[in-house]
Amino acid sequence: MSATVNSPTGVDGATHGAASRQYGAYIDGREEAPASGEYFATQDPFTGKDWAQIARCTSADVDAAVASSKEAFASWSRLRPSQRGKVLRKFADAIVANADRLAEIERRDNGKLAAEVNAQVRYLGDYFHYYAGLADKVQSAVIPTDKDGVFAYTVFEPKGVVAIITPWNSPLTLTSWKLAPALAAGCTAVIKPSEFTSASMIELAAIATDAGIPPGVINVITGLGQEVGEPLVAHPGVAHIGFTGGEVAGQKIYEAAARGLKTVTLELGGKSPNIVFDDADLDQAVKGIVSGIFAATGQTCQAGSRLLVQDSIHDEVVRRLIDFISDAKIGDPADLTTQIGPVATKPQFDKIMSYIELAKQEGATLAYGGKARSEIGSGQFIEPTIFTGVENSMRVAQEEIFGPVLSVIRFTDEEDAVRIGNDIAYGLAAGVWTQSLKRTMYVTDRLKAGTIYVNNYRATSFTSPFGGFKRSGIGRESGPDAIKDYLDVKTVWLSSDLDVPNPFIRR
Repeated sequence: MSATVNSPTGVDGATHGAASRQYGAYIDGREEAPASGEYFATQDPFTGKDWAQIARCTSADVDAAVASSKEAFASWSRLRPSQRGKVLRKFADAIVANADRLAEIERRDNGKLAAEVNAQVRYLGDYFHYYAGLADKVQSAVIPTDKDGVFAYTVFEPKGVVAIITPWNSPLTLTSWKLAPALAAGCTAVIKPSEFTSASMIELAAIATDAGIPPGVINVITGLGQEVGEPLVAHPGVAHIGFTGGEVAGQKIYEAAARGLKTVTLELGGKSPNIVFDDADLDQAVKGIVSGIFAATGQTCQAGSRLLVQDSIHDEVVRRLIDFISDAKIGDPADLTTQIGPVATKPQFDKIMSYIELAKQEGATLAYGGKARSEIGSGQFIEPTIFTGVENSMRVAQEEIFGPVLSVIRFTDEEDAVRIGNDIAYGLAAGVWTQSLKRTMYVTDRLKAGTIYVNNYRATSFTSPFGGFKRSGIGRESGPDAIKDYLDVKTVWLSSDLDVPNPFIRR
C-alpha cells in the first residue's frame, strides 16, 4: 500500500525535506501500517525540516487498538497487584536505560531543551517505580454497617480500557502521569499523542513490550484529533479518559464522555499568578519569575504568566528581571548551554506573535522583547517578552498564550493581590514570594489554585497531587490517590442470617 505524506496541520500537505524514519501505529505489541496507508511529516522545530513520518490513523485503527486493549485487559486485570508491580518495575528500569534515546526523539519533535528533557525522561522511571510499589497497597475495607446479620466489605476493581490523550509540550511526562497509575490499577491503555509529537510514544510502547508488558496493554494510535481522537473518546469500549491539553478540546472531550457516561481526568489550561511582595528576596524571586514563564519557552500549563508585583517594588523587580533575562542564550535546544529554545509548532508560533500584537493594541507597554528571531534555526524563535502597565481585564492577562509572554500587574496589599490572582477563569497554579509566614498563610488560604508555590516555582513530583480549580480541569494526577481514578468500588454484602427477613421490606 502506498503512503501519502501530509502536513500535521492538515492544511497544505507541504514537507520540508526527506524524512528518515517512518512510524506506524503500535497495536498488540508491534508497529503496524495504518489502515489508511497514509503518513504525515513531523518537523524538528529548530531546523524546520522533516525528520520522520507518522501514521495517519483512522477510526478503523481506533477499533483495532481498543479491541486489543480490551482483550489484554482480561488477563492484565486478573494479575495479582504485586505481579503487576514487578512488571512495571522492569518497565521503569527499561525507560531509564533508554532515556537518552527517548529524550533525543522528544527534543527533535518539540524543541524542548536537552538539559531539561534529558532529566525529565530519566525521572519517569521514578514515576513507574512509585506506582509499581503502590499497586498492591490499595486496600479495601470492612464496613461496620448498622444492619444485623450481614458482613459488608469493599473491593477495588480496574475500570477497563483507558484512553490517554496528551499534548505536544511534554508528551512522555504527561502520558506517564496517567499511564503509570492506570497500569498499576490493572487497566489497559490506548494512547493518542499530539500529531506534532508522536514518535516518542511509539518508542515508549516498544520499550514496554521488550520489558515484558504484555501485547495490547499499551497501544498507540497517531493522527489528527477529528480522525482518531474523537472516535477514541466516543468508543463504547473505553471506560475512562485522561486528557491534558487546551480548555476548548477538554470541554469537547468532557461533553463526549458525558454522552457515554464515562469518567474523566482533565488537566487543562492556566493563567497563573506569580505574586511578589515587598519583603521578598528579590534575587530569588526573579529566578522564580523566569522559571515560571520563560523556562520551556513558556510552553507549560502552570506557567506563571501573570506577574503581580507590589507597588513599592514594581520598578525594581522589572529592572532586575530585564537585566537577568537579557543574558539568556537563545538557540539550538541540543546545546546544553541553551536556555531558550524554539516554539514547538508553527501554529503556536503564530498564535504567540498575534497575542504580542494584541497586547500592544490593548495599551500594554512592551518593556522587553516582543520580536521573532528569524535568524536562528528555522526562525521559530520568540524573544522573552515582558509587558508592563497591564490591566487584569486585558485579554493578554485573561487568556492562555502558552508562550514566553509575561504580563506585569501592580497590586497594593494582600487583599488586592488575592483579588487579582483569583480574577481569572483558571486555577491551576500560583506563586507567592514573601518572607512573612503570616502573609503566606493569609494568601495561600485564599488563592483558588490547585498548586501554590511559596518561594519557588514549577516543581512537580510523583508524590504530590497536581491539577486545577475552575476551568483548569477535573481531578488530580500524581500522588497516592491518583490510582483510584482508574478503579471502581464494589461493595459486597454477606448474610449470616439463617432465615431471610421479610422480602417485601428493605433491610
